[in-house]
Parts: sequence; C-alpha cells; structure tokens
Amino acid sequence: MAGLDGLRGLCALYVMLFHCWAYTFRGFPRYRGPDWLSWLGFGRLSVVLFLVLSGFSLALAAAGNDWRLGSLARYARRRAWRILPAYWAALAFSLAIAWTVVRQPHSAEPTAGSVVVYTLLLQDLFAVPTPNGAFWSIGVEALLYGVLPLLLVLCRRFGPAAMLAVVTLPVIVIGFVVFDGSPPKSENWMAPHLVPAFAAGVVAAGVVAAGDRLRRLPWAVLSLLAAIPAGALILHQGSRWMVNHYYWVDLAVVPAMTMLLLAVASGRPAALIRLLDSSPLRRLGSFSYSLYLIHLPIVVAIALKLVAPRLGHGVAAFTVTTVLAGGLSLIGAWFFARVFEVPFRSWADVRTRSGSGHLPVAPIRPEVAVGGPRPGSRPPGRGPLLYRER
Repeated sequence: MAGLDGLRGLCALYVMLFHCWAYTFRGFPRYRGPDWLSWLGFGRLSVVLFLVLSGFSLALAAAGNDWRLGSLARYARRRAWRILPAYWAALAFSLAIAWTVVRQPHSAEPTAGSVVVYTLLLQDLFAVPTPNGAFWSIGVEALLYGVLPLLLVLCRRFGPAAMLAVVTLPVIVIGFVVFDGSPPKSENWMAPHLVPAFAAGVVAAGVVAAGDRLRRLPWAVLSLLAAIPAGALILHQGSRWMVNHYYWVDLAVVPAMTMLLLAVASGRPAALIRLLDSSPLRRLGSFSYSLYLIHLPIVVAIALKLVAPRLGHGVAAFTVTTVLAGGLSLIGAWFFARVFEVPFRSWADVRTRSGSGHLPVAPIRPEVAVGGPRPGSRPPGRGPLLYRER
C-alpha cells in the first residue's frame, strides 16, 4: 500500500534522532538543549504510531475475510518466523555492547535473568536490567499478537466499533478509578493500556475493507482536527510533562494517528503520498525494523564513549553524534536487514524449506488495497510495527 513503508521509515528515523537528542542533552526528560531542537523530544509518539500501524497491517487480510484470521498455529509460526531471527540477533548484539563497551544508561548491566526474559520476549512482564532500551516495545508487540485473535472475534460478533469500546473503556476506568486520574509512570505492564492503540489499527483495517463510502471521508482533515488539542497540550507542556502522563497521552494521540493512517491508505493528500512513497523513504522503510532494533546501543556507545568526553553535551556534540551514530546505524541496519530480515520475509519459503506446503496462505483480496498495489509491489503488509510482511 503506497506510503506505508515511508511512514514506517520516518517513524524509525525519528526514534533514532530522539535517542541522539536524549543522550546528548543529558537528563531527559529535563531538557537542557536549545528550544529549536525541542521537537525531537517526543519519541514515544512514534512507538504509539507503530502500534496503530501494526494492528492495521495484521488485521487487513482478516478484515476482508469476515474478520477471520485462519489457523492460529500458522499465525503464531508466521509471527515468530518474521520477527524473532532479527530480534534475537539484535539481542545478541545489544548484550555484547552492554557487556564490553557501555551498558544502557538508567539500567544496571544485563544479567542472566535479562538474557532469559528478553529472549522469551517477557520484558513487559518482568523488570530486569535491559540490554537495549528500545526493546520494551517489542515485548509489548509480542503480547499484543496474542490479543489479536480475541479482537477479531469481537469484531466478527459485535463489530469493530464495539470491539474498540470494549478494550478502551476499561483502560479509562482503571486510569480514573484505580489510579485516581494519575496512573504512575511504569517501565513494565504497558501492554494493557496500549491495547487501544493496537485495536484502533484493527478498526482502520475494517474501514479500508468496508468500501469507498468510508474511504472517501476527508481523513487527513479529520486527523489534523484530532491532533490539534492533543498536540497543543503536549507541545505546551513539553517532554518532561509527557513522560509523567504517558498513560493519557498515548490514548489522546491514537485518534489522530488512526485517521492519518486512513488518509495514507486512501491515497490522500496526493502530495503526502508522493513524499511517503518516494524511493528514499520506501528504502528506509524496508529496513526500518532493523534500524529500530540496533540503533540504540550504537547511539549510546558513540554519544557517551566517543563524543561526550571530547565535546560535552552541546549542539556540536549533538551534531557529531547524529552524523556518526545516525550514519552508522543506517548503514548497519541496511546490512543487518539483508542478513537477518530478508531471508525470513517470505512465508512461502518457510513452507518450502519445511517440506510441508499443504497450508496455503490466503492472499489479501485486491479490492482491500485502496487504489491497488504499486506496479511490481507485493500485497499490503501484515507485519509488526516496523516492517512489512513479505
């Protein structure tokens, strides 16, 4: 689907720039840098958008098939085959950096428990020293994979709007009743309050599959209108305030992000789609998962071990960190994707290699893809937050 790869690529790039910013101007969320760079302090929002994208991509085929996912075993194998090789390789890389070069700031050195918890993708459930601070969202994503079949059952029986209400209202009630309106900042157990973001992506898939009547709504305008109040509050209060209010901020930005995704899926506005579907952004999107996985240990090592001792924590240090760490992360992610992503992208290859090609994967119906696929492109993605299913 034109534009989605570019959107993934921009999100991953922003997260990388956010980390260059955060580890140069120390003390995040207390910002000590120039005001003109303060727009880089909202990396969390990209992760929320990734989750909306993930719900959309995973549910797109099911939305065009009466919300039926197919074999749960096959679904689980597809997800595992697609995300685990690159993730485990990045985990090994991150552990090597943490043990031999520099550990992640604000975390102790990884332990044997860290290896077990992160290998099993249980980091959202158990608090252990982290080898890579970006991996928290991968744990959330893995848990949301398990929720998807239930969300699809609710969509099939009650409709996508009712499903979204069922998963969102408890989050709101818990925030007010249990936490008296001020849920504490948490490093774990974030999946429950992020389910609405993932579920909103599932609803967006239903809108795309519903036909032209809904797809022709002015989603870009609606997204902008939804973003104004939440965006104005976040920009006014700043990143320090946002960190202490992630629970509500995550919920507040989901409507605008969902409508933005629907605007891209509907092919409007054309100028935005041309930008997102440009060759550089499509290429960036093609290895955005790898970029997300490996960039943070590189940024931390260069920022803290190479740049800070020589240049301190000013604009010059940020510039050098961004050029060195950003450039190395981009180049490294491209090679990393060639080795640990590309060979595992085709489920058909898995069936062939396993010698059990008796469970064909149902293709996405052409009419589900708004405007049809690009010439020579594959069907719309069904991968997780930062990559396409191939």
